Amino acid sequence: MNSPDGTEGTVPRDLLEAFRSGGRFLLSSHAHPDGDAIGSEVALARLLRKAGSAATIWNADPAPDTYSGVIAHAPIHVGRTPPAGFPDEFDFAVPLECPRLDRTGLEDALSLLPILNIDHHLGNQLYGRANWVDTEAPAVAEMVLRLARALDLEIDETTATALYLGLSTDTGSFRFANATPRAFEAAAELVRHGARPERVAAWVYESQSPGALRLLSEMLGTLELHCDGRVASVRLELSMFERAGARHTDSEGLIDHPRSIRDVEAVALFRERPEGDVKVSLRSRGRIDVGAIAARRGGGGHRNAAGCLVESRKDEQTVIAELATAVEAAR
Repeated sequence: MNSPDGTEGTVPRDLLEAFRSGGRFLLSSHAHPDGDAIGSEVALARLLRKAGSAATIWNADPAPDTYSGVIAHAPIHVGRTPPAGFPDEFDFAVPLECPRLDRTGLEDALSLLPILNIDHHLGNQLYGRANWVDTEAPAVAEMVLRLARALDLEIDETTATALYLGLSTDTGSFRFANATPRAFEAAAELVRHGARPERVAAWVYESQSPGALRLLSEMLGTLELHCDGRVASVRLELSMFERAGARHTDSEGLIDHPRSIRDVEAVALFRERPEGDVKVSLRSRGRIDVGAIAARRGGGGHRNAAGCLVESRKDEQTVIAELATAVEAAR
């Protein structure tokens, strides 16, 4: 049944009409994709193909090797060179989990197509022809599950497992503040569809490369505590990746280690990039809003998980000072 505001259930009607069009869809997500990005892309591609549509996934950066098990079921085109047939053989671009189109790293290309924007971040710029932004969603994977329901599409075991990967990783295995009743209800539904939690746990926690563990050792050697031990900071420099024999994707999840320290309420990980700037990953607990800190520097994310770029060590110290101020304000 259609509701007066043009939605069916919670999914905007114009988005549903686009997906029902039988068109050709180009799916993408943010640079350096995480579990929610990968799981949502793979699941949506499989759902669209089952419905008779064409679906291709294109990401600027490769996914961590830990997600190779799910990627095998919907291969991803990676890099700045467009997939074959672009743009003429596509009808829509579908960025997932991107509050701004430039978060994809492919904005110039994707903007050549009509955009269907699906996201759960605060501050989404509503850049699509159709926009579905639900800031209460625990993960975009949960939104894709609702989309499948609205389109009356069958969810098989592989698709359910991909969505469970997205839901599990974006809630920190149901440890973060976004582990809401909706998250647990979605998890239960996905398991009923055949999702394999034990397989996802093995991918995320038991598939690390030797380089990733050596990189963790390098990073922990930089650990500093601030604000009476309630703020932690760590660094990853390019030379550390070289010594560890690690790739940049091996840094996925390393920020969770300083976050696990007793009394630590906020963490900053500063990762040096080949471009010369520094990628900042921020994590926090409870009411400490690291999303606002990231947004002031052109970044974004959620209240308890966000990121941005900075240019210098002086900028890094400013970020640490702002984290300390946020921690004090939340007491």
